[in-house]
Amino acid sequence: MHSFRDRVVIVGVGETDYTKGSGTSDLQLILEASKKAIDDAGIKPTDIDGIAQPSFRVKSEDLVSNLGIKDLKYAVSVLIGGASAVACLQDAAMAINCGIADYVLVATGWNGYSGTRYSSLGEDARQRIAQLPGAKLRRDFEQPYGLMVPSHWYSIIFSRWMHECNIDINSFAPVALAMRRHAQFNEKAMMRGKPLTSEEYYASPFVTYPLRKLDCCLETDGAAAVVLTSAERARDLKQEPVYVMGTGEGHPDSPDDITNRGDMLTIGLTKATSRAFNMAGVSHSDIDFAEIYDCFTATVMLELEALGFCKRGESPDFVKGGRIELGGELPVNTHGGSLSQAHVIGMNHIVEAVKQLRGQAGAAQIKGCEIGLVTGWGDQGDGSLAILRN
Repeated sequence: MHSFRDRVVIVGVGETDYTKGSGTSDLQLILEASKKAIDDAGIKPTDIDGIAQPSFRVKSEDLVSNLGIKDLKYAVSVLIGGASAVACLQDAAMAINCGIADYVLVATGWNGYSGTRYSSLGEDARQRIAQLPGAKLRRDFEQPYGLMVPSHWYSIIFSRWMHECNIDINSFAPVALAMRRHAQFNEKAMMRGKPLTSEEYYASPFVTYPLRKLDCCLETDGAAAVVLTSAERARDLKQEPVYVMGTGEGHPDSPDDITNRGDMLTIGLTKATSRAFNMAGVSHSDIDFAEIYDCFTATVMLELEALGFCKRGESPDFVKGGRIELGGELPVNTHGGSLSQAHVIGMNHIVEAVKQLRGQAGAAQIKGCEIGLVTGWGDQGDGSLAILRN
């Protein structure tokens, strides 16, 4: 396998505040995060010559004109939902390793609360839904039966998993509780100062069986960004580089249609994992932490199984007893994740992984960590994975 292992690094990160009412546009949020990432890297906006864009909310041209980029050599949009941000790391790394671009910006965000709430859909939001994969299938065969939003779609996968593997519905609680505990250490977490008890979790109402309200991610206004370049070029920059060791992208069979899959539990990450680990040349025991895309608690558990940290059906035992908490065997979502920090389409997970490997994670810092991974889950089960080191 041709590999760019350790040849490409992340040198800048940036993020906005995470709120429930930004008072500005999606574009302005993404520009703010982008400028912070560029400044963090110690370069100028004019140094950016590549953009890997994990969003349909803004275009590369918007970033070029507003950031003052003079010579864009590479632009790509990756539209696989929550798997897009991590998949963009792979695209950026390929462009840099091939000499097509020197500095690639990956940035995304949205007014995910104030501009995307289903209860207040306007024409713009309806158009965005129309751009989801399998739009005609959704409209003609799913929406008439009430399958309107991701919690409805994924409930089919979760219910099948519970049936096949005899999963108890109470197994999801440790994930929600761990994410909320981690958020208490994060100044940027929306749920900081709002600890969660087991009693409060179990009292939360069901949204779509088997998901309670507190099994679902936050709705957030905000954005985050990273800048990548070559390891050689990074020697002259101000931040300690974070190396991209390995990446992978995968898609489930029948990617737009969950119900016609031969095996609903074979997700994109099932296919991406071996590719990323083989490229990185590491084993599971080498991983010090994992920032796992958590649109729902159950997706974290399915991803842990797909990643190979435990076998199919074993994640309820794996997440028990503090194993995924700070101080545990595999700390997960040390920033609070989408469940308790913010939901910005997975970019904040990448930012947190970089902070951990730089030793800049504050009260949530994992002492002596050297290797971490970050995942994405998008649309009807697309998956992406990056393994990073300091």
